[in-house]
Amino acid sequence: MTPPPTPTPAPPPASPPATVSYRDAGVDIDAGDRAVALMREHVARATRPEVVGSLGGFAGLFELDVTRYRRPLLASSTDGVGTKIAIARAVGRHDTVGVDLVAMVVDDLVVCGAEPLFLLDYIACGTVVPERIAAIVAGIAQGCQQAGAALVGGETAEHPGLMGADDYDLAATGVGVVEADALLGPDRVRPGDAVVAMASSGLHSNGYSLVRHALLGPPDPDGPGGVSAEGRAALARHEDDLDTTLGDALLVPTRIYARDCLALAEALDVHAFAHVTGGGLAANLARVLPAGLTARLDRSTWAPPPLFVLLAGRGGIPRAEMERTFNLGVGMVALLGADDAPAAVDLLAARGVPAWIVGEVTAHPDEGTAGGAAGSVNGAGAAEEGRAELVGEHPPAG
Repeated sequence: MTPPPTPTPAPPPASPPATVSYRDAGVDIDAGDRAVALMREHVARATRPEVVGSLGGFAGLFELDVTRYRRPLLASSTDGVGTKIAIARAVGRHDTVGVDLVAMVVDDLVVCGAEPLFLLDYIACGTVVPERIAAIVAGIAQGCQQAGAALVGGETAEHPGLMGADDYDLAATGVGVVEADALLGPDRVRPGDAVVAMASSGLHSNGYSLVRHALLGPPDPDGPGGVSAEGRAALARHEDDLDTTLGDALLVPTRIYARDCLALAEALDVHAFAHVTGGGLAANLARVLPAGLTARLDRSTWAPPPLFVLLAGRGGIPRAEMERTFNLGVGMVALLGADDAPAAVDLLAARGVPAWIVGEVTAHPDEGTAGGAAGSVNGAGAAEEGRAELVGEHPPAG
């Protein structure tokens, strides 16, 4: 008789797993708390009397006094900074992109005549570096102060494994208010209106993917911001034509026009504003023109600043591509009656914003058909929107 098989002994009890923490997974709660502590003083400066509570609540509160308005409309806008952040990372300077973030939001709000009231930011990063987060928020707070808006809250999110340790991105949402009967836009624009240009401070926050491609050489995934050692050397190099380094010129913060535009609309009968961002001057202006009207913009009224000249020449970028990618020195335009245009230029100059009459609005000779003259840009709706065209030649550089 065959004996029964010997039973296999049971395995020993598994040893308990090693103790792990959220920090082991890549999220450092203590670093997040330190970042909040460092940013608190900056946020405290970016406030308004209507703000209720302080930093740290689950929601930002704002007491809107509706008795000040006949029929208030709330306006909202969301935007980011884009790949300008790659330049900030490559240079190692993070205190300017927060201003850019605010500008992209509030200057969209003011296009319809809305006063920016408050803003909330969102910072996503691979690793929370408290000092870097505080520098970013300091810029956001500075931008809010320039715009007259309150920074009522935000979120800093650490995404280990999803983003590289040095990666971060920014976004913000802003809310403003405008009287319904003071809403600006295409309905107010008329033939004969003048177009007043407001100077930009630089590239603002658009076209940086083309900038990096044209000026900084092939990307390096292992370099800060994806910029290679060769590209970082180019950013650090002093450019005589710019009177600074290329990196510093590219990081000049976006001009914030919100208060200037509101002052202009209060003093004069402004019909529309257009914020010149991605798409360039003509395409953004076309968005606020009604069907049947064309804005003719005269290049001879201004010379693009040296940074744009350097970018076009060194990068081999043709004029048409420059004009549909960059602001070329014009960051905002106002449309108003021709008789008011000189006063608008004077008012803006008194507020420190260089301005000039760049063109005029005329009726389409073809009465609003979707086709356009060579060199013109139709609005996104084509048949529903007007068009803008650049004519003439810029003055020689220098």
